[in-house]
Amino acid sequence: MQANSLTLLSALHKSDANEISTFTNPYATEAQSSAVISSGVEFRKNRISAPDMLTTDEAADLIGVSRVTINSWIKQGRCIGVSNLRRGFKLPKWQFEPKLFELIQGLSRALGTKDGWALLSFLENSHEALNRRTPLVAMSQGETIERILNLALSEGH
Repeated sequence: MQANSLTLLSALHKSDANEISTFTNPYATEAQSSAVISSGVEFRKNRISAPDMLTTDEAADLIGVSRVTINSWIKQGRCIGVSNLRRGFKLPKWQFEPKLFELIQGLSRALGTKDGWALLSFLENSHEALNRRTPLVAMSQGETIERILNLALSEGH
């Protein structure tokens, strides 16, 4: 995700980036930092409102458990829940497919986090080790859970 932010940063502020490289200053300008923060906020808003995102109530109905259970699973790192801007969590629907649901808790352990944004970012961003595919795409193309967990473990430590 940092690489994507830096790419965006370069595209948005080429003149600032050129100015910085002239002076070999390793730090981003205030304008560049603001651009990265703004793009992150906009990205999160768009991701939360995407059609594949469910409320905790919708997720509970989908799999036949209570909202309390869903919230507990989020806290345990057993499923991915990202903080909703209003309140509660939003959850990607695809994680409840059996093969993916099996992966989430191990992924949380391998990455050393229960943070929904970190888990979602890992699964939805491309990785060199997967030939620039996302773990979600790689799994849909036959990649094993073990391979994805090993990649997460190497990134988590």
